[in-house]
Amino acid sequence: MKQQSITSLPPSPDQERRQRIIKYSITMGVRLLCLAALPFVHGWWMFAVAAGAIFLPYVAVILANAGSLPTRGVIERPTGIVVSQRPTAPDATPPSSPADDA
Repeated sequence: MKQQSITSLPPSPDQERRQRIIKYSITMGVRLLCLAALPFVHGWWMFAVAAGAIFLPYVAVILANAGSLPTRGVIERPTGIVVSQRPTAPDATPPSSPADDA
């Protein structure tokens, strides 16, 4: 079941950072497995595992820095908030300058 939310705000920075760290850690874990398997594989598997060990750091950084895509749409402002403006005086005529009196 999808988690309900009372706002349309994106995830908090801490939540987003945690998700990026998890993505990076998983990708780098796969790279470590590729490095560990490299001496034990032969044939075309060796090239596939070596390519994984070489290119996975780049992929890990790209995936971690990509961030999450906005899936909820536009951020909505809660209702009931009134934007206040600077109060103005009822007769806001500018004061006359001495040059105007002459």
